[in-house]
Amino acid sequence: MFDRRLIQHFDWVLLGLTLVLAGIGILTLYSAVNASAVLGRPTGPPVYLKQLYSFGVATIAMVVTFLFNYKLLHRWGGVIYGFSIVLLLAVLFAGKEVSGSQRWLMLGPLSFQPSEIAKITVAIVLARYFSDHMAIVLARYFSDHMSQEGFGLRNLWKPLFWCLIPFLLIARQPDLGTGLVILLIAASMTLFVKVERRAMICLTGAGVFMCSVAWFFLKEYQKQRIAIFVDPGKDPLGAGYHIIQSKIAVGSGMFWGKGFLEGTQNALSFLPEQHTDFIFSVLAEEWGFLGSAVFVGFYVATIVWGLSIAMRSKEPFGTVLAVGITSMLFWQAVINVGMALGLLPVVGVPLPLISYGGSSLLVTSIGIGILMNISMRRFMFKS
Repeated sequence: MFDRRLIQHFDWVLLGLTLVLAGIGILTLYSAVNASAVLGRPTGPPVYLKQLYSFGVATIAMVVTFLFNYKLLHRWGGVIYGFSIVLLLAVLFAGKEVSGSQRWLMLGPLSFQPSEIAKITVAIVLARYFSDHMAIVLARYFSDHMSQEGFGLRNLWKPLFWCLIPFLLIARQPDLGTGLVILLIAASMTLFVKVERRAMICLTGAGVFMCSVAWFFLKEYQKQRIAIFVDPGKDPLGAGYHIIQSKIAVGSGMFWGKGFLEGTQNALSFLPEQHTDFIFSVLAEEWGFLGSAVFVGFYVATIVWGLSIAMRSKEPFGTVLAVGITSMLFWQAVINVGMALGLLPVVGVPLPLISYGGSSLLVTSIGIGILMNISMRRFMFKS
């Protein structure tokens, strides 16, 4: 029987923020591929229409996601994770290769990236593990009255293993950006549930060591991206071109911006990947510092609201899962905007709800649907 309290507790704030950001994304994509028409140049493909269709599908997925009780994700977390790994393995053998990267699986005329799905599945399986063990830690605390510092190394090897499998499979495609996001999601969730000091020191040391070793396994273009990040002027017409043109576009917007469809860096095709990796540069050039600040403000509000959902959840699984989904949105936004501003290396991470891409839009909408699900059902669990 339908519980009317679900309607009473529906999260209109999160829905409103999502629609605003998605609307900004459609308008920015329209500008990214049609600004050239202002100067009489041929327009680009109608990717904004494809994004609009994708958002329709993503909205349906979001609705379906918040209709069922999210506790089912706890019950089926292992199956969901296993299915995600199977999809990642399928990419290695039957994936479609584009621009030297094998990241897409074809489903008839449609294609999607299983690496995007892995972000959600890692958050689910880690939330399941941490929430179960948080209950054990609390039981110990109340039984022997001894304070618990947090999770130790013996409790963290399983989550580490579960994260490394999708990370390695995604890095093999290669898609280092998405792999990095997965590790950041896992790190955020782990820090939230608290880690013993000794375990933290060991993990930090191991992370630094692995980063040093990983340098020798990076492809040449990946090493070049890091080197260009340090000094973009080293190759201004080659590897450094993206960062330099993006910074010019952002800076040329100044305070008020040049206006909708008036961005010259975009219209003259100086700005590469303007509808995907550098979509924020298009927005910043047209709407300036003021418009960019308002846009970032919507993101900050979404992140803060996601964390408030986590804090208002009445049971551990919902709390930890909400933190994982929110951290997914946070890190993708930080990395993408950081790339556009030249503060971070170019790693190909989409801006949630803004960058062109059906897979990213679908997974982001599912994540927001999960947050709505947790928010709507907080009254069902006693504190």
